[in-house]
Amino acid sequence: MAAAAARVLSAEPRRRDPVAVGVPPWRLSPGSRVRAASRARQENVRRGQLISTNIKSRPLLCPPCRCAQMALANTKIAYQPDVQKHSGVLAYELVQGSLVQWNSFMDKSVPDPPTAVLLHGILGSRKNWGSFAKRLAQEFPMWQFLLVDLRCHGDSASIKKRGPHTVASTALDVLKLIVQLRLTPRVLVGHSFGGKVALSMVEQAAKPLARPVRVWVLDATPGKVRAGGDGEDHPAELIESLRRMPMQVSSKQEVVDALVKEQFSVDVARWVATNLRRSSPLGSLSSSSFSWIFDLNGISDMYKSYEETNLWGIVENVPRGVHINFLKAERSLHRWALDDLQRIHTAEELAADEGGGVEMHVLEDAGHWVHADNPDGLFRILSSTFRIEATIRGMQN
Repeated sequence: MAAAAARVLSAEPRRRDPVAVGVPPWRLSPGSRVRAASRARQENVRRGQLISTNIKSRPLLCPPCRCAQMALANTKIAYQPDVQKHSGVLAYELVQGSLVQWNSFMDKSVPDPPTAVLLHGILGSRKNWGSFAKRLAQEFPMWQFLLVDLRCHGDSASIKKRGPHTVASTALDVLKLIVQLRLTPRVLVGHSFGGKVALSMVEQAAKPLARPVRVWVLDATPGKVRAGGDGEDHPAELIESLRRMPMQVSSKQEVVDALVKEQFSVDVARWVATNLRRSSPLGSLSSSSFSWIFDLNGISDMYKSYEETNLWGIVENVPRGVHINFLKAERSLHRWALDDLQRIHTAEELAADEGGGVEMHVLEDAGHWVHADNPDGLFRILSSTFRIEATIRGMQN
C-alpha cells in the first residue's frame, strides 16, 4: 500500500457536547453546559448484567460463566468480572453498532463483524475510551469496538497475572482474549503504552489478527520514551508518588491535594483519582474510605518495560498487509525527537515497496491526552480508517 506523505489534519475548536466526546469534567470551561441527551434512557446496572430500557440492547454471553456483558452504542455498559470464573481473562466491554448481529457463540460459519480494539495507556482503564467508542459505533453501525482493561489496571487488576509485567506479556493477554471471543480485529488503536502494546500484538501474532490490519499508535514512538520537560508530568515519578501513598484514603480530594503538593498538575491529579473506588458502603457508620483499583507494583514494572521496549523492527520491516499509523500530538513535543520522525518517514518509503504501509499524522490543538484534548480532531482522523475498511469489504463482497 502506497505510503502517503505526512499530513496535518486541522481540528479547529468548535462548540461540542463535552459528554458525547468524553471530555473529563475538570476540562470543561466555566461556561460549558453538559447536555443530558442520554438521561431519557435510564439504565439499571447489576453485577455482571446490563438491564436497559433500550430495546435494542442485546446480551453477549461470556464463556465459561455466560455472564451478560454486552450492549449497543448509546447504552451504559458495566462489567464486573467474577475472578473465580474469569481466571486469566481480562475485563472488557464490547460496544456494537446498531447493525451488528453477532455474538461469540454463533455458528463459526457466520463471519464476525469488523472489529476494532481500543487500548488505554499506563494508569488508565477501558473507561478512557467509553464515550469515544460509542461515538464511533454511532457513525459506523456495522462495526464493533473491544475496550480492554489491561493487566494490573481497572477491573483486570483483581485478576492475578504472572510476571513479568511487560509490553509483550500485556499484548499476549489481549491476543488470548481475542482468541477466546473468536474475534478477528481489523483495527488496533493504542494510546501511549497501549500503542506499543498494539505494535507488539502485530509482532507476536500471525493469527488471530486479520490481514489487512490497520494499527494506530497515538502519541508514542516505537522506541525510546522521553520524560516530560519543564511543566510536564513525569509518569515514572507519578507512579512512585502513588506507591508511597496509603492503600486506603478518606477521599479523592486527599489524593488530588497530595499530588498537587508534589508539583503534579491538577488535571493529572484528578484523572488519577478516578482510579479510586469506595471501599466502605455509602451510609455506613464507619468513616468513608477509598482504595486503588490498580496494582501499582505491576504498573511500575509495565512502565519500565514501556521505556525499554524497542519495536522499531516491526515498523522498519512491516509485514505485508499491515498498515501502521503514528499520530503525534502537536503540543507533545517532548515525546518526539527529530530522529523518530526521520525514521518513520524512511519506513514509509520502505513499507510501500514491501506491500505494507507506514504513515505519520499530526493532531493539532492537542497534548498527550489526545482523546480528551481534541476528540473531534481525533475522530476525523481515525474515521478515515473505518471508511477505507468499509470500502474494502464492500469490494470483496
